[in-house]
Amino acid sequence: MYLIVGLGNPGVRYARNRHNVGARCVFRMATVHGLEFSRRQKNARVAQGRIGDIPVLLAIPQTFMNESGRAVAPLARLYQVPLEHLLVVHDDLDLPPGTLRLRPDGGDGGHRGMRSIIEHLGTQHFPRLRIGIGRPPGHLDPADYVLQDFAPNEEAVVEATIERAIAAIRTWLTEGLEKAMSQYNR
Repeated sequence: MYLIVGLGNPGVRYARNRHNVGARCVFRMATVHGLEFSRRQKNARVAQGRIGDIPVLLAIPQTFMNESGRAVAPLARLYQVPLEHLLVVHDDLDLPPGTLRLRPDGGDGGHRGMRSIIEHLGTQHFPRLRIGIGRPPGHLDPADYVLQDFAPNEEAVVEATIERAIAAIRTWLTEGLEKAMSQYNR
C-alpha cells in the first residue's frame, strides 16, 4: 500500500488558498484515476483504490495544517505503510511558482504542517513533493500570503503545475523516487 497525502486546511473557505495546493493536487489525482473520497478515517478524507496495479490510499487531512501529523501518522500506522511508501504533497514558499521538488527526506523547512508530521511520525525520513508557490510580494506576512487564494492570472500556472505533480507522483509509484526526481525536479 502507498499513502499519498495532500496538505491543506479543511473547508470551502480555504479550498483555493496557496497553502492548499497539496490537497488540491491529491484531490485532482483521485478524480483523474476515478477514486472517490468516500469516507473519513483518522482525521482525514480518504480515497482507496489502485493507480495502475498499485494499491493506494489518497488522504487529505481534515485537521488544520499545523496539526497534519494527527491525521498522517495514524493512517500510516493503521495501514502499516512503510515510510518509503508515504508521500506528502505540500506548498513551499521557497520555490518559485511552477516548480516541483521531490525529496526522499528532509526537515520541515519552516512548514508547520510538515513539522507536525515529522513530530507525530518521529522521523523526517519519508518522501515529499514540494510545490512552489513563491514568496509574498513586498512586506506581506508569509502567514497571510499562504492563506490567500491564487490570483486569477496565476491559475494557469497552478493548473499546469498540478498536472506535472500528478505525473511525478505516477512516476514515483511506478518507476521509483530517483526516476521521478530526475524527471520532474525543475
